[in-house]
Amino acid sequence: MDSLLKKDALKYHSEGRPGKLEVIPTKAYSTQRDLSLAYTPGVAIPCLAIQDNPSEAYKYTAKGNLVAVISNGTAVLGLGDIGALAGKPVMEGKGLLFKVFADIDVFDIEVNEKDIDKFVDTVVAISPTFGGINLEDIKAPECFEIERRIKEATDIPVMHDDQHGTAIITSAGLINALEITGKDIKDIKIVVNGAGASAISCTKLYISLGVNPENVIMIDSKGVLHVDRTDLNEIKKQFVTDKPVHTLEEAIKGADMFLGLSVAGALKKEWVAEMAENPIIFAMANPNPEILPEDAFSVRDDIIMGTGRSDYPNQVNNVLGFPYIFRGAMDVKSTAINEEMKMAAARALAALTKEPVPEEVNIAYQAHNITFGREYIIPKPTDPRLISWVASAVAKAAVDTGVAKSPIEDWEKYKEDLQKRLGLSNPLIRQLKSRSKRDPKRVVFAEAENYQMLKAAEIVVNEKLAGPVLLGDEEYIRQLIKKNELELDGVEIINPKSKKSKHYRQEFAELYWKKRQRKGATLTSAQDVMLHRNYFSPMLVEAGYADAMISGLTRNYPDTLRPALEIIGKKPDASIVSGMYIIITKQGPFFLADCTVNKNPTAEEMVEITLQTAFAVKQFKIEPRIAFVSYSNFGSNEGRIPKIQREAVEILHKEHPELIVDGEMQANVALDEKLMKETFPFSKLAGKSANTLIFPYLTAGNVAYKLLQSFTNYQVIGPVINGMNKSVHVLQLGSSVNEIVDMVMIAVLDAQCVEKRIKNENCQ
Repeated sequence: MDSLLKKDALKYHSEGRPGKLEVIPTKAYSTQRDLSLAYTPGVAIPCLAIQDNPSEAYKYTAKGNLVAVISNGTAVLGLGDIGALAGKPVMEGKGLLFKVFADIDVFDIEVNEKDIDKFVDTVVAISPTFGGINLEDIKAPECFEIERRIKEATDIPVMHDDQHGTAIITSAGLINALEITGKDIKDIKIVVNGAGASAISCTKLYISLGVNPENVIMIDSKGVLHVDRTDLNEIKKQFVTDKPVHTLEEAIKGADMFLGLSVAGALKKEWVAEMAENPIIFAMANPNPEILPEDAFSVRDDIIMGTGRSDYPNQVNNVLGFPYIFRGAMDVKSTAINEEMKMAAARALAALTKEPVPEEVNIAYQAHNITFGREYIIPKPTDPRLISWVASAVAKAAVDTGVAKSPIEDWEKYKEDLQKRLGLSNPLIRQLKSRSKRDPKRVVFAEAENYQMLKAAEIVVNEKLAGPVLLGDEEYIRQLIKKNELELDGVEIINPKSKKSKHYRQEFAELYWKKRQRKGATLTSAQDVMLHRNYFSPMLVEAGYADAMISGLTRNYPDTLRPALEIIGKKPDASIVSGMYIIITKQGPFFLADCTVNKNPTAEEMVEITLQTAFAVKQFKIEPRIAFVSYSNFGSNEGRIPKIQREAVEILHKEHPELIVDGEMQANVALDEKLMKETFPFSKLAGKSANTLIFPYLTAGNVAYKLLQSFTNYQVIGPVINGMNKSVHVLQLGSSVNEIVDMVMIAVLDAQCVEKRIKNENCQ
């Protein structure tokens, strides 16, 4: 959907605060004393300390975790020389990736200067600000000289990612491909189609790994880099050959490997047929590779192939490298990123590929068990282990080669610290998305006469997360779609009040009357309520026309949930339903219950709320660690609420000893691993903090999640309704588009679980 992508990309970058990055304070600033410490006069003290010892800048400033992403805009993506300012969105995007994948802060700097001397002088002059420099989108051959000179003039890690990123990732793939094919790196013949920065860097790293330079043939737009050519610059002259070949067609015969960093369609399938046995093909042109995998495999089936695309196996994605390379280099205060560090990154990636793949990665790629082999020679970008494997390997290489100013002593602790930097938030959201895509369900959007609901539906359709069923006045909805230029062609729209829906109303009224005839409903009243979307929607689910429903964007919570309870009802083994919120934090997700349904639960109801919440948490492949939060710590204060909570915990300990649950306890104790272990070592939660909080009554839970939502930047998903017989979920009043999409994914997962329950299959 090119038009949708263009529209959404512009909106994404402009909506709210323009751009993708911001600077936020990391120290207190609320009092006059805070400000006097942050600035004058207090700031003079660390200034003088740094003057006496420049290395103290790492202690007193953000230098050690700050990377400059610097470009002059001369080779921006596939757009070419679009200028420094036009390249700024790309540099901000790179900054976002640094932060998301490695918790590294970034200043993006666009330098409007093409002269090599002036550009280098500018970067070197500002380098004291940073702990590392990522050069980006600078054209060849100038980029080689620029990188070399900046590295020589500074004592911090410097890397031109366009050169080295692809080199490191494809080197990992090459190492593993050679292991699978049993070929010796010293003997393989490589054809490199393209002679730009990335191609040259790839070739150099392959040679460092053991490739014989005489076995490499490189090709630019004019043909093979041959000794008889007179138009080559000094960089290209390093890779000339005297072999009797002048074209790609001639060079590819008998080749063991093809590396494409050129243009779409450059490699013909009939040429692939003439390569050596078990050929390795890395076709990296984007968005369309030098040859599509299906075309290559149409002529032979012994290929090991990678591309730059996510929709084919073995995606070569630079995000596998640069965040973790800088993370490792900066954590030991390395003075450079040398060849040994790059090779260490490549070897770490290659080794990680052979390890058992985490379940969340299998889920993300809709696979049952991804294993090392021809279609998996490079780790997946969603693998949460990348930061600990690659960053630690790079850091160790820096230490071993003597460029680390701050060597690491406890490597296991360092790896643990790396994992803690990112938490579990991104994997959880990726898991929701990938599991929805794997088995999308039909979801009723009960309030489709609303732009936000329709925009969410458009995203859901575009990303193949679910099949929306839009409820409301068809003409009005189509007007909204047209007015806002939404792409919802083919999406089903149902108006509960229209003549076309008469058969639905008749069927649903009969079904509702049978369910409620002994609870005051008449056939006439049943026919009347079927005109209302909050009755019609759950009936679509109950009757099997849809798998799930979401509603509540413009209605009060009880008005949405009550009809669903009357029509769909609770699970057979449930006496209540409960509401759970998911709070996404840097430390990982937290689950809060009951925040929406049960006002003053009894001990028995608290037990059921806990069991429903634990079941839901396990659906996300997370072990629930459950704390009953209160104003009392294990009997330190008496009162009705602590007494009820203690009774509930006693029941759970007796009847469900497998659950990690304890209480009553104050919230800070539940969330403080050290405090819990030191003060209450007898607790089941001692040793690790809680991730699931059970509140004593509705007011406490409701206030807690709303304060978190209002005063923090945490992403909040919910309310997730637990205990319903089918997938019904209620939106918060005024939910954003992203919040609606999140709830659609939750609804899809819930519907998948309902389907498995019917088949007597485990949905956890």
